Amino acid sequence: MQVSVETTQGLERKMTVALPSEDIDSAVLERLQSLSKTTRMNGFRPGKVPFKVVKKRYEAQVRGEVLGSLINRSYFDAVQQEKLRPAGQPDIVPGESAEDDSETGFSFVATFEVYPEFEPVFNDGIKVTKPLVSVQDSDIDDMLENLRKQRTEFAAVDRESKDGDQIVIDFLGRIDGEEFDGGKAEKAPLVLGSNSMIPGFETQLIGMKAADAKTIKVTFPDEYQAEHLAGKEVEFDITVHEVKESHLPELTEDVIRTFGIEDGTIEGLRADIRKNMERELATRVENQVKTQVMDGLVDLNPIDVPSSLVSEEIQRQREQLMQQMPAESDSSMLADELFTEQATRRVKLGLVVAEIIQRNEIKADAAAVRAQVEQLASSYQDPQQVVDYYYGNPEMLKNIEGLVLEDAVTTSVLDAATVSEEPTTFKDIMNPSTPEA
Repeated sequence: MQVSVETTQGLERKMTVALPSEDIDSAVLERLQSLSKTTRMNGFRPGKVPFKVVKKRYEAQVRGEVLGSLINRSYFDAVQQEKLRPAGQPDIVPGESAEDDSETGFSFVATFEVYPEFEPVFNDGIKVTKPLVSVQDSDIDDMLENLRKQRTEFAAVDRESKDGDQIVIDFLGRIDGEEFDGGKAEKAPLVLGSNSMIPGFETQLIGMKAADAKTIKVTFPDEYQAEHLAGKEVEFDITVHEVKESHLPELTEDVIRTFGIEDGTIEGLRADIRKNMERELATRVENQVKTQVMDGLVDLNPIDVPSSLVSEEIQRQREQLMQQMPAESDSSMLADELFTEQATRRVKLGLVVAEIIQRNEIKADAAAVRAQVEQLASSYQDPQQVVDYYYGNPEMLKNIEGLVLEDAVTTSVLDAATVSEEPTTFKDIMNPSTPEA
């Protein structure tokens, strides 16, 4: 077998492999001899068909099958011989010696991309800001108030509606005097100030009492999801059935027990809230730090990435998005360009992280894997059941091992990076403000 490799552009390689005619002939002969022992033909006993008869009838078919098998095997042998690391599947076509010839043999050309060869870089050029934060009593107070709001009760009152009240209404919408789909409801509860309706709808219902009726005008936003309504001016006929005032429940023993606190004490509830908040906070801080580390690795390692791997990642992201969309959605509407940037970054990061793991011989420590699984399970009602589930599913456990390896890489990078601390609050970490456009 003769092999020659040409670098065409970037990571693309063109490999030509020539198969000697004697190798082909030998494989064809062996296959025909084996076939002659089992071939059945009229006029001959099973296994007694003369070899020359079998050869005449089946040689062309057998030679095609042998060539296919030899091409596959010799491709992998050639890749190992040349110490190449293909990324993705090769494109294989017949070479100049396309015809199998008893003198010249057969050749094929395999075109493929290879993984980039590089020395991964991570140093103090990576800047990481670590949030310095803890759960305060005031944070727990806020969470208690949110829990009370989740249990908000509404009671009917005989007065005009105000912000925060719940009103029960009938409404009928019209565009240019014609009713439209989705613009009608009966006895629909609506909390004023919840912003659950389009802008201008709720504010015009403040000051109404039970049995009041009025017609209001609103305009749907230009970017409204239903295109036939976007930017349209609409009239709504409103009839109020009830006005209800909100009441927050007191945190009595019975109410506290509904949150899973068996002793029904406020101290027990606060302790449980603190535990959950600290776990969520630690996860959020860890993710923020990890994101900065990974961004730094991408910036410090401007490597070429195989387009085949990017294409695979694009398809994976498209499929994930399609799973979240209605069943009748058309995937062809999701052009590759929508995913290319993120897919390229993910592939690049994956290659850098994998190279760091390999060169530093980082292993997924069994104790670290166990700790990660138990941490994930701790937020469930029956943690042991979750632990057993992971250890009973090799694929799920493999994902955890991947996370542990990433954490080990993060630790190594942090040791070399420039790390600073920045005081912040629980609210800012859990609910970061969206930067203005």
